[in-house]
Amino acid sequence: MSVLSVKDLSHGFGDRAIFNDVSFRLLKGEHIGLIGANGEGKSTFMNIITGKLEPDEGKVEWSKKVRVGYLDQHTNLAQGQTMRQVLQGAFQYLFDVEAEMNGIYDKMGSASPEELEKLLEEVGVLQDTLTNNDFYVIDSKVEEVARGLGLTDIGLEREVQDLSGGQRTKVLLAKLLLEKPDILLLDEPTNYLDEQHIEWLKRYLQEYENAFILISHDIPFLNSVINLIYHMENQQLNRYVGDYDNFMKIHEVKKQQLESAFKKQQAEIADLKDFVARNKARVSTRNMAMSRQKKLDKMDVIELAAEKPKPQFNFKESRAAGRVIFETKNLVIGYNEPLSRPLDLRMERGQKIALVGANGIGKTTLLRSILGEIKPISGEVERGDYLNIGYFEQEVKTSNYNTCIEEVWNEFPSLTQAEVRAALAKCGLTTKHIESKIEVLSGGEKAKVRFCKLMNNESNLLVLDEPTNHLDVDAKEELKRALNAYKGSILMISHEPEFYQGLATEVWNCESWTTKVF
Repeated sequence: MSVLSVKDLSHGFGDRAIFNDVSFRLLKGEHIGLIGANGEGKSTFMNIITGKLEPDEGKVEWSKKVRVGYLDQHTNLAQGQTMRQVLQGAFQYLFDVEAEMNGIYDKMGSASPEELEKLLEEVGVLQDTLTNNDFYVIDSKVEEVARGLGLTDIGLEREVQDLSGGQRTKVLLAKLLLEKPDILLLDEPTNYLDEQHIEWLKRYLQEYENAFILISHDIPFLNSVINLIYHMENQQLNRYVGDYDNFMKIHEVKKQQLESAFKKQQAEIADLKDFVARNKARVSTRNMAMSRQKKLDKMDVIELAAEKPKPQFNFKESRAAGRVIFETKNLVIGYNEPLSRPLDLRMERGQKIALVGANGIGKTTLLRSILGEIKPISGEVERGDYLNIGYFEQEVKTSNYNTCIEEVWNEFPSLTQAEVRAALAKCGLTTKHIESKIEVLSGGEKAKVRFCKLMNNESNLLVLDEPTNHLDVDAKEELKRALNAYKGSILMISHEPEFYQGLATEVWNCESWTTKVF
């Protein structure tokens, strides 16, 4: 049974086409991985099918009474609500059913026998709805999902405005899972999850009986939960049965077959053109030449898609820093209350350190305290000599209406426009992306613009806060290669073992010094 049908979808931003005559069908119970390079339109597709964005052309048709759940990390959580209240809000439709049922009970006191019989039937239907949807075990369901995503460790009575970005995303995800919609739409749900909670989500989705569409650049996670791949590339959407590894094999074979057919056809076209050119003037061979020309005119010419530029990351290095990068003495980090016990930490030149641990324990706060952006509650940080720091923040939430060219040129006014374009192209951005406003770019494309600025500033210490969020597979691999080649020091936060293993010389588990209970 079809849950969603998309027919003849076309869409673009300005003169940059995203989709061209795309069709898509989602069947009940399908577990779909929606994949593609940064900027191919995955999040745009989600926004179109949820009605947040109107397509230029085409139709989006949902089955009647289908309930859709979309993990939108930009959803506002009402201030003054506790996490428990937000999560209980997943069952609001059931509380409404209960209120309707209680209203019917109130009417029964004054109803005639005929009316009473009708009201009893209505109550029976509503009661079945409540029972079938586990209304009477809501509290235990809330506790179960909250525990799986680590929210009970924070405290369900905590108000949502006090949460970190990662904790906030966990609350939105938990609420969505509790709603158990007919179709679940998840756009990079693991970006702000810790390793243990990614494992819990993996098990949950493996057992999920309803349909879902998942966008993720975390390939091991994707492989473990999906049974279909839809690949976005060159304004098209193609379906592959199986996991990502199977898709890669089939996609490579299809690509080689197309290239082989293209070469064969190009050789045939060259022969036909040559024959026509040599024989069209002669009376004796003119008919054969015209016949060859007709064949050329009718030929369905194979076109190879233009190769997408792959990023080439190379971080400019300044003179070497002093031997000690930083040293902390009895450092207690936090804002209104301590997030850590007193810390005596030391980093030396050449070390590449990964900070790991659950969300909300103060990893970003520690980075910002070391950089001097926020004052510690007590203790001190002593930074070493000759430091040139490049800082990649986890998220930049302010709107930016500069074009990519303007954004980089503002920081490097001595470069020519050709040099700015070349620098952006090296980060894997096409001409269309480079000329677009940053506001309309995907999360991965925005990250590449920020990396472009970071790479072209000389540094000897890179401080990276979740640098792989939103990056596609090619960009992640290239970033890891570039960081391994970087001769300076690196201090980074990461929740992806596949990324920091083989790169970090040390891994600091921040859960060992946090004051939070996890």
